[in-house]
Amino acid sequence: MFAFRRRRQHGAVTETRYALGYPGKRLIAARRAQKPPTPKEYAKALERLTVWPKLDHQLGVNDFFCALASHRHRDHGSDHGALTQWWSEQRCVNFFWTNRNGYSAQLRPDGYGCWEEHGRTVRFFLTHDTGSESLSVVTRKIADYSAYPTDRFGILLLSVRSTKREVALRAALDRALAGRDPGFVIATAGRDHGHPDGPARRDRGDIPKASALASCPSPSAKSIVFWHI
Repeated sequence: MFAFRRRRQHGAVTETRYALGYPGKRLIAARRAQKPPTPKEYAKALERLTVWPKLDHQLGVNDFFCALASHRHRDHGSDHGALTQWWSEQRCVNFFWTNRNGYSAQLRPDGYGCWEEHGRTVRFFLTHDTGSESLSVVTRKIADYSAYPTDRFGILLLSVRSTKREVALRAALDRALAGRDPGFVIATAGRDHGHPDGPARRDRGDIPKASALASCPSPSAKSIVFWHI
């Protein structure tokens, strides 16, 4: 393993982060019948990783999916609910694009996932918001999803750092849409509120309580929902 820390502003240091070492990289390349990078090439890649500006954001995305994958509902000793699909941002960019009527649309979610529980399947595009962008920038992303047949593939989940920002985001979405149907389900989630697979709420206003992710409406419902994490 390759271990490193990053220095933050005001002298603070991050927790230790870990990346796959060169022997592990060689093993993965062998399993995939691929040529491994040279030790020098891989060392440079690890050095770039330590100073990557989007590292904290990517770790947040990874944490989201890992927490979702590890969570299980317990019901009379039986497990229910599982993350059955997790696509990276790059895989999404390569797959979710179209050109219709001369207009090109390409989605750039931070990830794409599928949650299955009690016979229900909820597929979602994830946008992991850290608060570094204004809410107007976040809501402008809706246009790309409206231009794409998003409802055929799942709902759009906007995950934000707190319930307070979620309420503000919800208000910004209402202003941006101005009563228009976006053509797909939009879900919002505050990361300071419970488990990654719920709860969710479909009505407007404040956010007192909610239900599980599996209760999110199907894409054909084309409504705005609340989903608390």
